[in-house]
Amino acid sequence: MSLFGIDLGGTKIEGAVIDPRRPDQAVCRLRVPTGGSRGYRHVVAQVAKLVGMLEGESGVARPGRIGFGTPGVVDPSTGVLKNSNTLCLNGRRIREDLTEALGAEAILANDANCFALAEATFGAGRGRRVVVGLILGTGCGGGLVVDGRVLDGLHGIAGEWGHNPMRGERTPCYCGRAGCVETVISGPALERHYRERTGRDLRLAEIARRASDGERAAQATLRRLRAKFGEAIAVVINIVDPDAVVIGGGVGNIGLLYGEETREAVLRNIFNNRLQTEFLRPTLGDSAGVFGAAMLTAASRS
Repeated sequence: MSLFGIDLGGTKIEGAVIDPRRPDQAVCRLRVPTGGSRGYRHVVAQVAKLVGMLEGESGVARPGRIGFGTPGVVDPSTGVLKNSNTLCLNGRRIREDLTEALGAEAILANDANCFALAEATFGAGRGRRVVVGLILGTGCGGGLVVDGRVLDGLHGIAGEWGHNPMRGERTPCYCGRAGCVETVISGPALERHYRERTGRDLRLAEIARRASDGERAAQATLRRLRAKFGEAIAVVINIVDPDAVVIGGGVGNIGLLYGEETREAVLRNIFNNRLQTEFLRPTLGDSAGVFGAAMLTAASRS
């Protein structure tokens, strides 16, 4: 049976039909605009439209379960979505409404969980038992996969490493606290750090290029990334002790995260005298979210 996966993004909704015998390749992939400014019912209608388009394009009837990667998470105690940057989705029973609109059970997970599941199943983390998937970009999200299954947790927040406070940091976070990982080593946080040192407003990719050319302020910004990443991920390693950490997002493109000096920065903060955890670049690119959403249905069956 083919698997349907939907990646419910802020500006676009992407859908894919996956053959489980070749789960790293989509039978078809289609997109429609999210249209969040037009309200919640419009977004649900766009999802229904997309699923119909997938059926028509692939010639495959929708299965009894469809997987969704969503911004934010469904609160297990209330059944409503929370922490979504598509604001019209917050406070809604989106799982129930999608199930009704599609005539198929909606299986939902945070988009970072979908990324982690895809990379753990047939991406960079394939063959490892415990995989942490990080989205290190505009924000800092994460997902945890153990034995091929996403762990959601009692409150639906398992893997949310980006909102752990960091030593000595005081920058306010949108979550209402201060000094969260996201305020320190996300792309915008690193760009802000560079701007405060130089007065220049540059994107992170340009800062990284300048660092490689020897600019001191840029090099200092990347040294901050290395040191603070070592501190932040050590908390996760101390608790979960994963086989591999796969780093997605724009910040994950910076090569120093995979070097020996970063491993030393992590080692200084973990409760062990050696570090064997692998730090891996993702292999699925922008396919990971929608592929992971499709794999949610297979994981929920098992």
